[in-house]
Amino acid sequence: MTRGLGIVLYSGRADSLVLAGVLAQTAANYDMPTRIFVTSFAIPYFMKEKPEPKVPEVFKEFAGKMMEGMAKMGAPSWYDMLKNAKELGDVKIMLCSMTMEAMGYSKEQADPIVDDIVGAATFLGEMEDYQVIFV
Repeated sequence: MTRGLGIVLYSGRADSLVLAGVLAQTAANYDMPTRIFVTSFAIPYFMKEKPEPKVPEVFKEFAGKMMEGMAKMGAPSWYDMLKNAKELGDVKIMLCSMTMEAMGYSKEQADPIVDDIVGAATFLGEMEDYQVIFV
């Protein structure tokens, strides 16, 4: 049986960041341990100075409507969803050490929401009883 949820977040697209936030918050509400491994182009969004999330060209025509709808619903940002998930349950955010080094980021630049900087082997070592998804 699956013990927890592993999320590999490799995209800095707005839709991927929101999905990671929704899934982490939902898993925390179900008392499901969750580990988020942030790698590749998602890394800059977990630095203290982060860019604005990008919307894929194919979704540009719907992005305004979606953001407007989320605001009307009072939905939190992807970042606030992750913060809330961490407050609710056993949720850890880990940054990929190889990507950090390749992009020239240091541990000091990481946002306080980050729990650790690890290699893929460390993340995968924790995933034995976890369902792993990619977003």
